[in-house]
Amino acid sequence: MPIATMVLGALALIVVLGSFKTVQQGTVVVTTIFGKFNRILTPGLNFKIPLIERIFKKISIQNRSSEMGFTAVTIDQANVNFTAMLLYAVYNTEEQTIKSVAFKFIDERNLMQALVRSVEGSVRAIVATKKQSEVLLLRRDIVDAVKDQLDKTLEEWGYHLIDLQLNDITFDEEVIRSMAKVVASNNLKAAAENEGQALLITKTKAAEAEGNAIKIAAQAEKDAAQLRGQGVALFREEVAKGMSQSAKLMQDANLDASLILFSMWTESVKNFAEHGKGNVIFLDGSTEGMQNTMRQMMAISQMDIKDQTKKK
Repeated sequence: MPIATMVLGALALIVVLGSFKTVQQGTVVVTTIFGKFNRILTPGLNFKIPLIERIFKKISIQNRSSEMGFTAVTIDQANVNFTAMLLYAVYNTEEQTIKSVAFKFIDERNLMQALVRSVEGSVRAIVATKKQSEVLLLRRDIVDAVKDQLDKTLEEWGYHLIDLQLNDITFDEEVIRSMAKVVASNNLKAAAENEGQALLITKTKAAEAEGNAIKIAAQAEKDAAQLRGQGVALFREEVAKGMSQSAKLMQDANLDASLILFSMWTESVKNFAEHGKGNVIFLDGSTEGMQNTMRQMMAISQMDIKDQTKKK
């Protein structure tokens, strides 16, 4: 067999074998003819036009992730350090979408640079309107806002942002120390307020208890004084009755009623002597003094008798 025939056969075999392209699952292949987009090869065994149809780019349609870190500044000039994870993918496998993915950027590096800078800019724009104390509470809100802002832009590039996770949100050491001081001072303030309220309640209850005790003691003293007055009144009434009956008996027996007063005088002196406990009582023991005292007692007796007669 001539050598030329062998060479031609080998070239034909190479051309035939090169006309088939196997595309892996999860990827698509973009081909061009003379530098112009021609078509998209899907997963499996594909035939391509020999010699003139060339493979331009192989594109993964699987989810891809990328980690990034950046710093944003709040409205009160506090630096916030973010560590984020991006999860993104090709929007769909339609021809226009795949063409955007294949031709919008020179390579994957430029795509990632644009994607990361877009995320950073969106996060910084949101954080710049918030105070440092609000940032930690707005993690989910920041993610949702960034996705809303980037979805349209990424769609033009042929991608969509599946998820953005803000894994770490930290502040500069100085800011952390100042925030800790603020929290500590707030805790001390709350503790002082609680202690003051407890002391106020304790003193209020003590004052109420003392007031109630004074009221009870005053009422008891009032009742006791009333009972003492009633006792004295009853005593006097009984004495008057006794003296009236004794005087009547003395008159019926034709005896001088002054004997009763004399007896009361001597009983009083006797009682002073027997039950006195060191107190000094001066009594006029002369006959004139006794007569003067007797007259005074008889006058009191006459007044009691008249009072009893009026009551009857």
